[in-house]
Amino acid sequence: MPVSLHSHSGQYCKHAKGTLREVVERAVQLGFTAYGLSEHMPRSRPQDLYPEEVELNMTPSDTTNQYLAFLNEARSLQLEFKDRINLLVGMETEWIHGSTLTESNALTATHKLDYLVGSVHHVHEIPIDFDVPMYERAEQRAFEIAGSPATISPTECLFRDYYDAQYDLLVGLKPAVVGHFDLISMYRPGHPLSEVCWEKVKRNVAVIAEYGGIVEVNSRAWKKGLVDAYPQRAIVEYMKAQGVKFCLSDDSHGPNDVGMHYSRLLKYLGEVGITEVYYPAPPSQSGSNSLICIENVTSLPFWKQFASQ
Repeated sequence: MPVSLHSHSGQYCKHAKGTLREVVERAVQLGFTAYGLSEHMPRSRPQDLYPEEVELNMTPSDTTNQYLAFLNEARSLQLEFKDRINLLVGMETEWIHGSTLTESNALTATHKLDYLVGSVHHVHEIPIDFDVPMYERAEQRAFEIAGSPATISPTECLFRDYYDAQYDLLVGLKPAVVGHFDLISMYRPGHPLSEVCWEKVKRNVAVIAEYGGIVEVNSRAWKKGLVDAYPQRAIVEYMKAQGVKFCLSDDSHGPNDVGMHYSRLLKYLGEVGITEVYYPAPPSQSGSNSLICIENVTSLPFWKQFASQ
């Protein structure tokens, strides 16, 4: 009966695969109790489109229309499958430029979204999860903004600025789910968290704990070749000590990714000592921001189907 609160489909995300219905049907087949549909929020500026969107000659208005079409189908599927799975309809946020948080809040209010996945994918308006060349551009930009210091590396500058951007997002949006907390390590998995970065991590965790956000344990990190899920275990252990709640996410980019690496996720949960996970109560069960807790999560029969992964 576990959950995933972070997903995409090729129908509404150009770097994913399959249809939204196929993603939902796969989640039902695997026995998920709740599944979050969280396509990316639309972008308002041409320079913020991803390369695959540029190749398709998309415009910012196309991303708006795409997201609205997603909402329409997601709500329809939510109703159609209500007796088989709790579908939550939301949005994965961006934090790119000065108006992005305002745009996120407006979309949430206008469309009465069930929840937000609060994620940072850009630093200094440059994507940090698309490919290595873009990541390196972001590093160099962070280094230049810091004054090209002789005592710290471009990577360190980028890590610091990433956690500062995340802080702004957490304070400005208070997302129900915090997406891939340490995504910045994707292309620099060996970079240790400096004392300065750790202080920023602790500051961000304090914000999450204060407003009651849920941090996703995201299994997609293993598809990227990382040793741990997001967040890495040292951060998870600190979060646990601060009373932070956790949820599960496969961050699927198509039906074949639903439940991706959940066998490793089960092992990881045991290693870091997470025994209960949470998810926002579906609209039919709550008129507020209440959470549903799944206790003894690692002992559920659900996990047996992933033994061969």
